[in-house]
Amino acid sequence: MRIGHTGRSLLTLSLGVATAGCFHASAKTVGDAPPLEMPSPPPRVVEVVEATPLPQPFPLVEEPAHEPVRPPPRAEAPPPPRPEPPRPEPPATVVEPPKVADEAKPPKTLEMTRAGAERDVERAIRGAIARATADLKRVNTHALNADARTQYETARRFIEQAEDALKKRNLVVAQGLADKAQSLAVQLAPR
Repeated sequence: MRIGHTGRSLLTLSLGVATAGCFHASAKTVGDAPPLEMPSPPPRVVEVVEATPLPQPFPLVEEPAHEPVRPPPRAEAPPPPRPEPPRPEPPATVVEPPKVADEAKPPKTLEMTRAGAERDVERAIRGAIARATADLKRVNTHALNADARTQYETARRFIEQAEDALKKRNLVVAQGLADKAQSLAVQLAPR
């Protein structure tokens, strides 16, 4: 911004006026004032209170000299039982249900049922599948929220996969899938 000749002279003049008020030829001094006189303190009034004698302590009664009383002997607590060393547990068998029926994987460990018990195991699996199917039929699928609908579909897939495993005579996988389907169906079924 350019300031013209007139602007410069006004600026100089205003600065001169502003600074002129700040400077004086001499500083103001305060005259000597007479010293202040302090008043004398008021007289002190001291009351004399007579001391009351303190009560005498009770005299100590001397006890006859005898043996100190000892507490009865404590019954010794039985020693704490020693913790038993942990017993090794047999390795747990992990059976993963297949995600899709076409991708059925054999279990990682071979589990066999007894020869005479195959029919009983198969009957128990079919019973679990039937109960899960009956519970799912009672569910009103239109009233389910998104999470419950997902659980419903998962239970249906477990039932289908359990039936496929039964057809392939894989009773261990079929049992696991049927149990999972039944537990989901029980949670969804109206009570």
